Amino acid sequence: MDHPTRRVRFELKSRRVVVQHSERLTPHMQRIVLAGPDLADFASLSPDDHVKLFFPEGGEVERRDYTPRRHDAAARTLTIDFALHDAGPATRWALQAKAGDSLEFGGPRGSMVVEWSYDWWLLIGDETALPAIGRRVEEAPAGTRIITVGIVPGAEDEQRFDTRADHTALWVHRPPEHADDAAPVMQALKSVALPPGDGYVWAAAEAGVAKAIRGYLRDEIDHPRAWTKVVGYWKKGQADAHEKFEE
Repeated sequence: MDHPTRRVRFELKSRRVVVQHSERLTPHMQRIVLAGPDLADFASLSPDDHVKLFFPEGGEVERRDYTPRRHDAAARTLTIDFALHDAGPATRWALQAKAGDSLEFGGPRGSMVVEWSYDWWLLIGDETALPAIGRRVEEAPAGTRIITVGIVPGAEDEQRFDTRADHTALWVHRPPEHADDAAPVMQALKSVALPPGDGYVWAAAEAGVAKAIRGYLRDEIDHPRAWTKVVGYWKKGQADAHEKFEE
């Protein structure tokens, strides 16, 4: 069966927004709702799109990629979930952000839209990937078969998603200092009984963990590469790094 994808490009522009609301979603996740007229023509068509946020830091501007967790075009709001870790510029800003604070961002440059033509979906990711996973689960058509493997520090970091999908959630607990340890993730992944039919697999985590996931999908279960996307969203010990393995 053919499973179409389409790439949509957007004009790259800088936008200024203000904080409308900030809340601690879980111990390691801060949710911030941004608003402003600059969002009038904002578009994000894929759950794993990213925008680049700009943070003033010591006279310089630090740039970090984040997923648009939720976009309300009518209200002109954009929700961003910040995974909280060792204090970098993004974490510092997110923890201090209050209503009325301003932020600039650019993007997304475009969206790679994967149509809902698959029989099932397997979504795997750590804290940094939960915004993309949550968005895809919540945007799924009613009855869509989705299995998620979420990798978080503990039970208190698990999230619930409001969805019409047929969603099964599996959670892996590991301390943040072991975020590059693939062993517990692989153990959980190998316990998943995949449904019959065509399935799309999306995974994002620390680069070493993502590489192990890619190896399992490619070498052990021979999942079609065209139906797979694996990304190293970050690298332990290296700021603002990512690595794409398959698409």
